[in-house]
Amino acid sequence: MAVVLKGPGAAASLDESLVRSDIARFIADTNPATPCLVIALDVVAERYRALTEALPGAAVYYAVKANPENDIVGVLRDLGSRFDVASPAEIDLCLEAGVPASKISYGNTIKKAADIAYSYSRGVRLFAFDSAAELAKIAENAPGSSVFCRILTTGEGADWPLSRKFGCDSEMAIDLLLAAADAGLDPWGVSFHVGSQQRDVSQWRPALFRAAAVMAGVHRRSEGRVQLRGVNLGGGFPAHYLEDIPSLAEYADAIGAAYAEAFPIGGDAGRPDLAVEPGRYIVADAGVLHTEVVLVSRKHADDTERWVYLDTGVFGGLAETIGEAIKYRILTSRDGGPVGPVVLAGPTCDSLDVMYQHHRYELPLDLQAEDRVTLLSAGAYTKAYCTDGFNGFSPMPAHCLPLTGK
Repeated sequence: MAVVLKGPGAAASLDESLVRSDIARFIADTNPATPCLVIALDVVAERYRALTEALPGAAVYYAVKANPENDIVGVLRDLGSRFDVASPAEIDLCLEAGVPASKISYGNTIKKAADIAYSYSRGVRLFAFDSAAELAKIAENAPGSSVFCRILTTGEGADWPLSRKFGCDSEMAIDLLLAAADAGLDPWGVSFHVGSQQRDVSQWRPALFRAAAVMAGVHRRSEGRVQLRGVNLGGGFPAHYLEDIPSLAEYADAIGAAYAEAFPIGGDAGRPDLAVEPGRYIVADAGVLHTEVVLVSRKHADDTERWVYLDTGVFGGLAETIGEAIKYRILTSRDGGPVGPVVLAGPTCDSLDVMYQHHRYELPLDLQAEDRVTLLSAGAYTKAYCTDGFNGFSPMPAHCLPLTGK
């Protein structure tokens, strides 16, 4: 079944086998101004429930940075989610949405002392760190709080690796967690992140063994005085872009097996509680980014490759196309006819504003200005990445479709 689009450029329809019927009908019925993000809150709820069922007992902290829409936070709050935040503004967002401060983790390892003090004044008592200087700031400005130390991972297998910006090596983590206890803080445990859009289910295994080594080292060196209680598995669970991904069950099975091996029953360090920080997995597949073609051009008369310029780009929410790391599935309002290779670019006067020129997308040959282009699984790290007025382009709006209760 297809939903017929209205308005300029709506020469065809959105295929409901690829786009949820509620999103397709909203776009058809309202013909929203582009660019915009359309989010089905039903999918947000479905993904949260699926993750809690796949990893029973693990505390879920939604990574607010992935998509900080109030309606998303509200849905997840009602489902019992906890929240991973990166700034005082995200703390305020959660608190104003009725999230208890006890359910907020300040997971950014790079914080101003003033921001730590502010979050502490608002009731936040769980903080991440990965360096002695950050630990000192937490001890001074959030006394008695619980802390967890982030350790390094390789990021291998991830479409959006997180490099070496975050985390420390295992030996340093042991030193820092012992220092946290000496500073009057509560060392809760260890965290890591195997990289965003991680398509290799085996990557949690070496990270869990590193975490186990840190916990055992803390236990041994403190002679049991300091007992870590938890491991934060981070995010990394993927969305559906162009590349195939394993099922959630495959991730859960791989993590469960690695956890059981890394933390055998009766081990000195004990079996820790688990936490996860999903962002992309919860919201990416819930949303589509609806755009309009501004221009189709060629660079010389015989060029077989067209340049297709959209009304949004790298600076308008598609930052994850830098390096062509994230490759969205793309539909157009003229799908169904002959296609040819294109370069996809944004509307700004900046040469960096090119999304895809190496990965050859093929789009309809009759595509023209005012036609509609829809990027699927675009609910994560799009609107949140929009610049505020670069070249005069305003951040795109988001339309959240209410829960249906189905």
